[in-house]
Amino acid sequence: MLHDRVLVALDRDSGERRSSAGIVIPATAAVGRRLAWAGVVAVGQHVRQVRVGDRVLFDPEDRGEVELQGRDYVLLRERDIHAVAAPRVEDGSTGLYL
Repeated sequence: MLHDRVLVALDRDSGERRSSAGIVIPATAAVGRRLAWAGVVAVGQHVRQVRVGDRVLFDPEDRGEVELQGRDYVLLRERDIHAVAAPRVEDGSTGLYL
C-alpha cells in the first residue's frame, strides 16, 4: 500500500438488511445516500488514524474496487473515511470517533 491509501473488505451483510420491525429491505431498494462499513485489510505508510483490523465508515459511491486473489476489495484515501470503529479504546469510551 502506498501513501494515504486504505484497503478494505466490505462486510458480508452490506447487501440485504432488516428494519427494526423485522422487514427485509433488499440491497436494490432505493434509500437516500447510505454509508457502508468495511474492515481494514491494509494501510499505506502515511495513514495516521486507521489501523489494520479497524472498521471504517465510507461512502460507497466514492470508491475504487479491486480484485486480489479472487476476492473483492475497496481502495480508499484516508480522507474519504467518515468514521472509525476501533477495538483499541479505553474503558467507558464508545470506540467510535469522527
